[in-house]
Amino acid sequence: MAIIRSTLLLLLILFCHITYELHVHAAEGAQVGEGVVKIDCDGRCKGRCSKSSRPNLCLRACNSCCSRCNCVPPGTAGNHHLCPCYASITTRGGRLKCP
Repeated sequence: MAIIRSTLLLLLILFCHITYELHVHAAEGAQVGEGVVKIDCDGRCKGRCSKSSRPNLCLRACNSCCSRCNCVPPGTAGNHHLCPCYASITTRGGRLKCP
């Protein structure tokens, strides 16, 4: 009987945690739909490209990568290890596409 109660309590805690995380992402401007949380690519890319010397080019590349990966690394440069998909997209010439 104690094992069943412990299991139910653990499931309840897990459910509450997942619900909380979904609400946090939705509050950050993400849109919830069909079980996938989409981030706000425009907002994140504006922050990512804010210090770029070529902001229009940066925004175009960033939005393209974000729409494929649903991820933009934090900060204005680097941190590619936080979004492996974003870091793996290359141009036809083999150079990294995503800023």
